[in-house]
Amino acid sequence: MPAVPSAVLTTAGLIGGYSVARATGNRPLGGVVLAGFGAAAFETWRRRSGVGTAVALTAVYVGAFGLSHPLARKVGSWPAVLGVTAATAAVAVAAGDCGRD
Repeated sequence: MPAVPSAVLTTAGLIGGYSVARATGNRPLGGVVLAGFGAAAFETWRRRSGVGTAVALTAVYVGAFGLSHPLARKVGSWPAVLGVTAATAAVAVAAGDCGRD
């Protein structure tokens, strides 16, 4: 069974985490979704590319989450989440998913 691309995991984490938090009004629950998919992406990166790459890509993922908050004040919540998600997925593809199983 082929591994799930890490870009799919980061996309599910960022969009899913925001969606859960917004739909339920429970921000910590959204954080659980974000963290769960982030952990799965970390493990995927670690297996494919090593710990160093996994740490760097996890920093991108967490940074994107952090950046979405001030960006949302300027462009709105959904555009901010979608923008940082697209950027994170692109980095995941370029650094972690390209040429991998």
